[in-house]
Amino acid sequence: MAASDTERAQQQIDEIEALSSIYGDDWCVVDEDEKIYCIKISDCLDQPKWTLCLQVILPPGYPTAEPPIYQLNAPWLQGQDYTELANSLEEIYVQNLGESILYLWVEKIREVLIEKAQSSGPEPDIKKTTEEVEDDGDDFLLDYQPIQEDQMKMLNYMTSESPEDEELPPIHHGSPITDRRSTFQAHLAPVVTTRQVKRVLEKLYENKKIASATHNIYAYRIYCEDKQTFLQDCEDDGETAAGGRLLHLMQILNVHNVLVVVSRWYGGILLGPDRFKHINNCARNVLVE
Repeated sequence: MAASDTERAQQQIDEIEALSSIYGDDWCVVDEDEKIYCIKISDCLDQPKWTLCLQVILPPGYPTAEPPIYQLNAPWLQGQDYTELANSLEEIYVQNLGESILYLWVEKIREVLIEKAQSSGPEPDIKKTTEEVEDDGDDFLLDYQPIQEDQMKMLNYMTSESPEDEELPPIHHGSPITDRRSTFQAHLAPVVTTRQVKRVLEKLYENKKIASATHNIYAYRIYCEDKQTFLQDCEDDGETAAGGRLLHLMQILNVHNVLVVVSRWYGGILLGPDRFKHINNCARNVLVE
């Protein structure tokens, strides 16, 4: 017999209480109502060398009918390392269908970090490059699932201790790029809270030209000093995978405490993969400026 919504909700409550007691301060409740959590995982307790933040959202059907939505956040986690770890988590989910799996995921990640600590040099090898990624970015997007379709609604579940009247950060507008009648323009603002992200987006959408754009793709990364992890998210706004690519670019460039929005006005001619090149170039240019 399938589990009822009430039973699933109770299973989630029990699992969260257990994880909170096991991991203590490393376990963080981002939003209780929307079931958003993150946990800082490291290879050891004393002077950890490898650290990663696992961010999860528990959908209503978890654990019996739906997997958790998750992100793996670490500046060194890229390419093959990212793909292999994501595949390991998928495998654990498949092997334990219908069961609570967050503890298994956390310990699997810790196992990987311990192996890296034992087999590597004194410092993590963080690859920093500004070269365009020529592939389709599917490796990075393996585990990313859009949380909300409505851009402003997406940020309503993110909480912040900042006051409602928090100051609007300055917004910088980059130089537009035009190709075959499509125009791309990036906008950037320094942000340290998700409330500031929301305020900047609201301010941008007050501009009729920006609000009328075919797509307003964005990504942000905020460094949480107390947890030494990143709070980050992105939005495609109908341009499939564009938000994830933009966030990936920001990770490669190792930028933080910033929101980047790229507006695209479609000119009627399909650009194919070139549209992603223009989105990334706009974003890179505004970051450099």
